[in-house]
Amino acid sequence: MADRAIPVRRKLRFETVDEAIAEAERLVAAEREGRLARAGNWSLGQALGHLATWVEFAFDGYPPSVRAPLPVRLVLRALRGRMLAAGMRPGVRIPRLPGGTLGLEEIPLEVALPRFRDAMRRLQASAPSRVNPAFGALTHEQWIQLNLRHAELHLGFQVPTARP
Repeated sequence: MADRAIPVRRKLRFETVDEAIAEAERLVAAEREGRLARAGNWSLGQALGHLATWVEFAFDGYPPSVRAPLPVRLVLRALRGRMLAAGMRPGVRIPRLPGGTLGLEEIPLEVALPRFRDAMRRLQASAPSRVNPAFGALTHEQWIQLNLRHAELHLGFQVPTARP
């Protein structure tokens, strides 16, 4: 039996919404061709749905369960610039939430990709009117950067492989 190593998470960097969408489309194509491995636990449909969920929250409202306690908010707001520049760390979980986050439903790629694309285009077109429950008020550019860093994190766990 061949030894199949677990792939290593990729380090991605998106400068624009268009780059994030293009990477999602590339990953969906790789999945459909049977050339996508995972360096984590989530399927590509889950990852795209999760990313879309958090963009949608910024426009449509956050559930009360994601509001961080004041000391955590103060620390996160102090680290906001660094995180927006350097990226997000894997393994961060929101306390009190089953699974540590929201938007983890298994979603078929035929639904997940258009949902992700629509959410990111919405973000590209206008700034959310909500206040981020962890980082506070953000400019339009900061909202975009936050969601690009989030996409880098989760799409980095999806690893295209050579043709089978």
